[in-house]
Amino acid sequence: MTTPSTPSTANASYPFASWKIDHAAIRVPDFDAAVAWYTKKLNFHLKRSLPVAGLTFALLSSAADDRFGIELLAGPGEGSRATYKDLHASYKMPGWHHVGFRVESVDRAIDELRRRGVAIIAEPQDVTVMGLRVAFIADPWDNIFEITQSLSDWL
Repeated sequence: MTTPSTPSTANASYPFASWKIDHAAIRVPDFDAAVAWYTKKLNFHLKRSLPVAGLTFALLSSAADDRFGIELLAGPGEGSRATYKDLHASYKMPGWHHVGFRVESVDRAIDELRRRGVAIIAEPQDVTVMGLRVAFIADPWDNIFEITQSLSDWL
């Protein structure tokens, strides 16, 4: 098992030291439906959109944090994606699995997401070995999102 490392001032000399996570891109078939879902269900806001190569690209950010965004690549022509009712079945899916969102309370977030009609694919549970309480949701296009909170905040 690899030992985790933490950023230090020594790392500033690394060639990619200035890199920061910026966004994750999600392919969706319908621009208007996707923007409506992410803004109504997750309270994201649309920062900008533009047509490129037959698709509409859009950048959305969470309600109070513009440091990371979800980029939508919207338009016809995408292939199908497996629908997962069981989180463990999704572990067989190659490539990116999910995007994670840190919240103050997983239980309150899931309660509100359920009230808003969001698909819950894994109910809140403690993963003590990771020090997290987690749950998983999916958008209408079966993109998976993890909702997490530190157990030290929860207990």
